[in-house]
Amino acid sequence: MGNLLAGKKGIISGALNSESIAWKVAERCVEEGAQIVLTNAPVAMRMGEINGLAEKCNAPVIGADATSIEDLEQLFTRSMEHFGGKFDFVLHSIGMSVNVRKGKAYTDLNYDWMQKTYDVSAISFHKMMQTMWKLDAINDWGSVVGLSYIAAQRVFPDYSEMAESKALLESIARSFGYHYGTAKKVRVNTISQSPTMTTAGQGIKGFMDFFNYADKMSPLGNASAEGCANYCVMLFSDLSRFVTMQNLYHDGGFSSMGMSPSLIEQ
Repeated sequence: MGNLLAGKKGIISGALNSESIAWKVAERCVEEGAQIVLTNAPVAMRMGEINGLAEKCNAPVIGADATSIEDLEQLFTRSMEHFGGKFDFVLHSIGMSVNVRKGKAYTDLNYDWMQKTYDVSAISFHKMMQTMWKLDAINDWGSVVGLSYIAAQRVFPDYSEMAESKALLESIARSFGYHYGTAKKVRVNTISQSPTMTTAGQGIKGFMDFFNYADKMSPLGNASAEGCANYCVMLFSDLSRFVTMQNLYHDGGFSSMGMSPSLIEQ
C-alpha cells in the first residue's frame, strides 16, 4: 500500500456486488488512503449489496439516478457536505441496455429503449460533469474516469447499441476533458477494459465464448477487475496529472492484436 490517494476524496458510482469493477475500485481507493462516497441508482441499490461495501469502506451511500440532473445536484451537494468541501475524483461505471436484456436483434431495435441506453450509459457521463462544473464541485487537478469497451472501435455484434454508447462516452471524455482541463486542470479519461466477469458482462449473449477468445488473443490474458481497480487508482492519483482526454486500453494487449497463432492452430 503506497497511500497514493492519501487526503483525497472521491465518488464511486455503479458498485452492485463484489463482482463489480466499481466495487473493487472502491476497496482499492480506501486502501490507498481515500475517503469515498458510494452512489448508484435506487433500483440497483435494492438489487445489490452496496450497504455491505459501505460498511467496509466507512462510506455513506447516496442514491442517485445518473440521468436526473436533480438527483445529481443532490448527490454532489450532499457529498461536498460530507467531505467538508470539494472532492478530487469520480468514477463513472454506469451502463444498461434494455434491448440487450430483452434479446432484441441489432437490426430490430426498439428506439425508445435505444435512447434510454444512450442516456444511462453515456449522456449520464456528460450530465455528471456538467453538474459538477456548475457546482464547482471538484478540486483543481481532479480526475474523472469512465469505463468503456473496445466495441466503441470494433464490431462485436451481440454488444448491440452499447457499442455506440461507449463511442459516445469516449467522445464526451475528450470534449469535456478539453473544457475541464483548460478551466480547472481537471483531467477526464476513459478506460477500455477487457471482458470482465461482472454481473453486467455475463448478461451479454455469448459472453463466456468471447471472454475465452479474448483471453487467448491477448498476450497478457484478460485484465481482471482488480487490475482495473489498480489502474483507476493510478489515474485518480497525482502520478497521472498530465494524462487527459485519452481512451486507455487496459486489456492485456488485445487492442493491438491482429491475429494469434495459437487461436489459428485451434
